[in-house]
Amino acid sequence: MSWRPVDCHAHSTWSDGDLPVAEVVRLGAERGVRVTIADHVTRDISRGVTSAAQFAAYVADLERHDVLRAAEHCWHDALWRELPAAAIRRLTHRVGSLHAIFLPGGEPLHAFSSRFPKDLGADAYMDAHVENVERFAREMPVDILAHPTLLPHALRQRPLEELWTEPREERAITALKRAGIAFEISNRYRPHERFVRRAWDAGVRLSLGSDGHTREQVADVAWPLALAHALGVGEESLYDPARHGSRTGYWDSPPRAAAAAP
Repeated sequence: MSWRPVDCHAHSTWSDGDLPVAEVVRLGAERGVRVTIADHVTRDISRGVTSAAQFAAYVADLERHDVLRAAEHCWHDALWRELPAAAIRRLTHRVGSLHAIFLPGGEPLHAFSSRFPKDLGADAYMDAHVENVERFAREMPVDILAHPTLLPHALRQRPLEELWTEPREERAITALKRAGIAFEISNRYRPHERFVRRAWDAGVRLSLGSDGHTREQVADVAWPLALAHALGVGEESLYDPARHGSRTGYWDSPPRAAAAAP
């Protein structure tokens, strides 16, 4: 079978996506992409999976489709710590996101909020953000850091290369490398090339992610794939849970995986 890119991060109506699972799967096949449903499993987002009971139903539904099965967990929300290990093991991989970070005083600052403390400078925020990346990598048992350069609205007009200074990039990449967490090349929140190159040169695996919520976005990994190619990344080196495994434990039993894998 010829190689197909893996979209490790797309959404359905189980959270804030526009399309039901079956339609996401159909579009992925039509576009020549192996797609993942990685819906929000967090109390942070109202249109998402917000309890262990809902999570069990979500996983059971995904198992009825020919699709990679994941969940996108918010680092700052505790639900990911409360999910049963047996249910996690049914996922092919997991995605973690810094939709909010904890500031030095302990209060969270959300990336999608219009609120930004007046006395918080960009450098102070970025230093706190990198500290949260390091904590995330130490504590959260996921396989991918989604949209690594996602920042609050107040900072999104600033060039990423200025906010993500090289020392900050180095700290973040060192943390991901130590934890074995892949760096997502996100089509929705596109990282700058220097950061992606630094990750690849350091031996951090790269993953492709549409972060698709709409019909147009789902399985659109053309830009991330083009960037990976430009950096000389071999296609089979890009993160694929079926090839590289995951921290869920799903792939640890080859006979079971061979029978049930998407």
